[in-house]
Amino acid sequence: MPATKTTRPATRMNAADRRELVLAAATTAFARGGWSGTSTDAVAKEAGVSQPYVVRMFGTKAELFREVFARALGRIVEAFDTELDRIEADPDAPVAGSEDYWSRLGAAYGDLIADGDMLLVLMHGFTAGGTPEIGAQARSAMAQIYTLIRTRTGCAPEVARQFIANGMLLNVLLAMRAPDHVEDEPALAELAECAFGEALPDAAERG
Repeated sequence: MPATKTTRPATRMNAADRRELVLAAATTAFARGGWSGTSTDAVAKEAGVSQPYVVRMFGTKAELFREVFARALGRIVEAFDTELDRIEADPDAPVAGSEDYWSRLGAAYGDLIADGDMLLVLMHGFTAGGTPEIGAQARSAMAQIYTLIRTRTGCAPEVARQFIANGMLLNVLLAMRAPDHVEDEPALAELAECAFGEALPDAAERG
C-alpha cells in the first residue's frame, strides 16, 4: 500500500503578529512616500493584505501613521534611556557633560541609522504639522525627547538644543540621501563625515 501522505496544518498568524506585519509594512511605505504620498492601499500592497483589512485594523490613514510615528519615537526614547542606564551603571563611564559623555549618547542615536525607514518616518511626521492630529503628536514627541535629555542628563537648555539639532541634521542628510552622494560635492562629503563620523559607511549602505 502506498504510504499515507501527512500534511502539516497551515500556520496561522495571530492577531498581534498580523498587526506587527502591517505596522512594519506601513513603516516602509510611509518612509518611502511620506504622509501625503502614501495611501492605505500602498500599505496593504507592501504588507500583502487587502486594503479593507488595513482599514478594519487601524481605521483611518492618519491613525495608522500616528501609530507608526509613535513606534519610531519609542525606539528613540528607548535607545536614549538604555544608554543612559548603561552610563550610570558603568564605573568607568565618562564624566556627565563631557565631550565623551555626549559622544556616547549620540552613538546610541547613530545606531538607529541602520533602520533608515524609522528615521525617515520620524522626519515625515515632523514635516506633517499642517495635519492637526499629526502636528500635535509631532510637537509632543519633540517635547518628550527634549524633556528626557534635560531631566536625565541635567544639562542646560542650550546643550539639549544642540544635541537634538545634531540628531535632526542626521535625519535631514538621510532624507536627502546625502551619504550616497558624498562624491558629488566635496562640501557635502565634509558635512556628512562631520555629522555621521564612523557611522557614515553604514548610512550609505542603508541608502
